[in-house]
Amino acid sequence: MGLIATSVHAGGISIYEAGQEGAGLANAGAAALATDPSVLMSNPAGIAELKGTQINTNGQLILGHLKFSRDSDNQFDGNEGGNALKYLPSGSFFVSQQINDSSAIGFGMYSNFGLAVDYDDDWAGRYFSRRAAVIGMSFQPTLAHKFTDNLSVGIGPRIMYGYYRTEVAVNNNLLGLRDAPDGKLQYKDTDVGTGVNLGLLYHVSPSTQIGLAYTSKVKLEFKDSPSVHGVTNPIINAALRRADVDSLELDMNVPQTVLLSVAHDLDPQWKLLGSLGWQDWSDFGQIGVEVDANAAGVSRTVDRQYKDTWHASIGAQYQATKQWRWSMGLGYDSSAVDDKDRTVDNPMGETWRLAAGVNYQLEEGLDLHAAYTLAWLGNMDDEQTKARSGETLSGTYKNAALHIIGGGATWRF
Repeated sequence: MGLIATSVHAGGISIYEAGQEGAGLANAGAAALATDPSVLMSNPAGIAELKGTQINTNGQLILGHLKFSRDSDNQFDGNEGGNALKYLPSGSFFVSQQINDSSAIGFGMYSNFGLAVDYDDDWAGRYFSRRAAVIGMSFQPTLAHKFTDNLSVGIGPRIMYGYYRTEVAVNNNLLGLRDAPDGKLQYKDTDVGTGVNLGLLYHVSPSTQIGLAYTSKVKLEFKDSPSVHGVTNPIINAALRRADVDSLELDMNVPQTVLLSVAHDLDPQWKLLGSLGWQDWSDFGQIGVEVDANAAGVSRTVDRQYKDTWHASIGAQYQATKQWRWSMGLGYDSSAVDDKDRTVDNPMGETWRLAAGVNYQLEEGLDLHAAYTLAWLGNMDDEQTKARSGETLSGTYKNAALHIIGGGATWRF
């Protein structure tokens, strides 16, 4: 029997959207576009561009389409699990305060890391995962300073509150037993980790600015005793005790990132934007709980073969009138796993983003905004085999996608 560490994140992609106006750009220009305090999430240097006091508050809803379909190679009984990600709400808050002509301070509270999967209790992959969630809420005080008229630098210490929860079924019928209902193993814990966001913003010309931002990794350590219910198989119970299940420790590194962005004013109405990014997923870590069993030894971790990812996006904004501004963007993220390493607790793959948004100046000093993003993962094959029993779960997530809807308001004083 083994307790095997697995991972789950954002349905397999990074979440750039936090409800802000820039969500309508698919992350294009995120480190170079400083129009409201939410820029401190992508590039803390950006708040040096903002005048007076500005407050930005946002809400968003993620609607998922992650449905698993078994194929002829599947060896597990049970249904197909339903929609593993039905919805997930979130929100964010940002504020900036201009100290003088050169300096500004700010604060952000946002969640751009984490998602969840929730399958039917009796689905075919229940012995790999039933439910899993990892959520990171970040709190970021920020300081930015203009060293010259063209160069701003910013720093934002980042405090992340992390929550992890997982549930997996335990097959009591292994090793010769029959007709016993499944048991289950649950694990949840919280932790606080720290990191830092650093950024540069440089005006190449009055119409072009370049932003470069670095986000350090945040290490989270979850230490708790799993809760085991209904495990009636004596051999599995004995193996659980040998595994020292009362002291299960799971480590996770929220990936460090680098983002380079450009924003260029083509004319008074059109602004063109672009971004290139890197994310250190190969250092993500091993997190999760899975029960695998036979009469032999014990294991608690597994290498999920994660690899670093790359991001590219392009976008544009159109200032139609003084009141109306439209945004649009196209983005691409490479996959952190090869097809052969995909798992049902984190069905990740390469992702295309198509985004659109609108900003409306309701009155002087008050803007309202809304945005929609389609994150398209397409068809993702999955084949997982229990190392000890040799049984295989096999199938495909067909037309997998996330629909991300957000909106909010910005006040300027």
